Amino acid sequence: MFGGFIFDLDGTVYLSDKLIPGADRVIKLIRDKGRKVVFLSNKPLQTREDYAAKLTRLGIPTKPEEVINSSFVMTHYLKRHSPGAKLFVIGEPPFVDELKRAGFAITVDPREVEYVVAAFDRTFDYQKLNTAFQAIKLGAHFVATNPDRTCPVEGGEVPDCAAIIAALEAVTLKKVEAVVGKPSSMMAEAVLDVLSLKADDCILIGDRLETDIKMAKESGMAAGIVLTGVTDERSLEKSKHTSLQPDFVFQTIADVENLLIG
Repeated sequence: MFGGFIFDLDGTVYLSDKLIPGADRVIKLIRDKGRKVVFLSNKPLQTREDYAAKLTRLGIPTKPEEVINSSFVMTHYLKRHSPGAKLFVIGEPPFVDELKRAGFAITVDPREVEYVVAAFDRTFDYQKLNTAFQAIKLGAHFVATNPDRTCPVEGGEVPDCAAIIAALEAVTLKKVEAVVGKPSSMMAEAVLDVLSLKADDCILIGDRLETDIKMAKESGMAAGIVLTGVTDERSLEKSKHTSLQPDFVFQTIADVENLLIG
């Protein structure tokens, strides 16, 4: 059995504020067997502490260091490339506050902006679009937290960061320079660093072929797909002749128990 289990959150462990049935039982079983668990999210709407608190509230006791999300990886990316840089952030308050705590200056003056940082932002509007456009036109770098087109929620999906990236690319005619979330190698490295395991001793279980499964395959991890989020039987069948083939298919996270006792 694998030494490390990496679980996507939205669409895999929960939908909105509802735990997917069996998630708590499966994760407890993994931990009881002495295996490591890390939770992974491309969503930059909350901090690691927030995600850990939510999981704990839903019945899965979790420490902040057991959560890796795209805002955490973006903060480390910017620290490595331009510590203390002046940023314009298309993102919600928790992400902006996290960047401030990491020592970055936030500005809305396009002449001062060194990096435009795009993220999932439910308050995205024309003013933000124009400020980012002017800053990039003046030479600011353009980076983003995640490439997801949509985010699964209870009852369906909502637009995610890909829509904001597309809007900025359309008006600036410049491609985003870096996207740090899944399936990037930066996210994979962060996870393996937390687990202190080699990739081939880990399995990544998620609901999205183009992020979860792609990252697992490209980093050398085993890949498991659940059908409770973005990917369904139809989209899985359509992808059968591509490289994005999971090693395991689970109807829900509850079925991971079969892997543990098989």
